[in-house]
Amino acid sequence: MSKATPATLWLSKQGIAYETRTYDYDADSPRIGLQAAEAMGEPPSRVLKTLMALVDGKPVCVILPSDRELSMKKVAAAFGGKSAGMMPVADAERISGYKVGGVSPFGQRRKLPTAIERTALGEPYVYVNGGQRGLQAKLVPADLQRALDAVTADLIA
Repeated sequence: MSKATPATLWLSKQGIAYETRTYDYDADSPRIGLQAAEAMGEPPSRVLKTLMALVDGKPVCVILPSDRELSMKKVAAAFGGKSAGMMPVADAERISGYKVGGVSPFGQRRKLPTAIERTALGEPYVYVNGGQRGLQAKLVPADLQRALDAVTADLIA
């Protein structure tokens, strides 16, 4: 597995300290983030999932612990919108430049408004997808927020 992805190259270019970690990706897992956490022996609160959504029809990126579910009402509010919904898979892959299961908030084809679930900032470190299935980037939550210029909000249902 290559550890040089658009995501890791972007992190390096930004001067963000991170470590990569690989795990055996299970394409048949119903909840990819939870499978990643289990495979790495990490609590799900530290293994974050990256989701692509639409707020008032505009693409956004949302990051939250892998064991939690989004409140679309809270997602809309975090971006100052009226309504939110999940982006169709084909659109998420086209806009992000990554395959679902390997979507990273780093190094996407274009910079999107991003929100991070506020509870993730309380962790000593977090894992975020490194740009391909089975690759995670470990970093400090404050660096994650700063690198993405992300807002923090209560996003959990």
